[in-house]
Amino acid sequence: MRLFIANKNYSSWSMRPWVLMRHFGLAFEEVALRLDSFAADSDFKRAILAVNPTGKVPALQDGDLLVWDSLAIAEYLAEKFPQHHLWPVDRAARARARSICAEMHSGCAALRSHCSMNIEADLRHIGALLLRDQPALVADLARISAMWRELLARSGGPYLFGEFCIADAYFAPVIMRCATYGLPLDAALTPYIQHMQQQPAVQAWVAAARAEADFCAFAEPYRVSR
Repeated sequence: MRLFIANKNYSSWSMRPWVLMRHFGLAFEEVALRLDSFAADSDFKRAILAVNPTGKVPALQDGDLLVWDSLAIAEYLAEKFPQHHLWPVDRAARARARSICAEMHSGCAALRSHCSMNIEADLRHIGALLLRDQPALVADLARISAMWRELLARSGGPYLFGEFCIADAYFAPVIMRCATYGLPLDAALTPYIQHMQQQPAVQAWVAAARAEADFCAFAEPYRVSR
């Protein structure tokens, strides 16, 4: 299998399947495409369009099959490797896990639009302004806090559904954003957040993101240099 991703520092959607596959020890070749622009004539677009007709990452190539979109990739991997239980085993828990992934996929618009992932940056001063001026962002954080509290109370932790699953990989970029922008989540969630930050696949992604030393100006709404 080949997983096409973009810069680890910026690409939250790429992070999800990469962390998932790395955690469960699923063998894959990483194909990293540098973000230079989203313009149709950019090197990035030309490279990914040669593989994926949507022109987006992540994309998973498994033989002659191409699967794109992080949630579709996660579902494909769960079916291909049922022995690893990428979704919770319990049917009700599995339904909840799918629901919160779908909610993240289509929701949290303020968090995603105002707080683009930027792992190596310290943008806490920007986060303070956003918390002051963007009530929709505050609402997103409140929803995430409530969601995680309920799931952890039900499962007992250390992960959202007890054992690491697709849902945890899906929310890993949220933890990255909160760290970068100094965004507050419920204090009761600190053990879960710390556990995720210590998760080996997450640490590997973060270390690689910090080592990239690549400043992509078009992906930087708040800085003019690294």
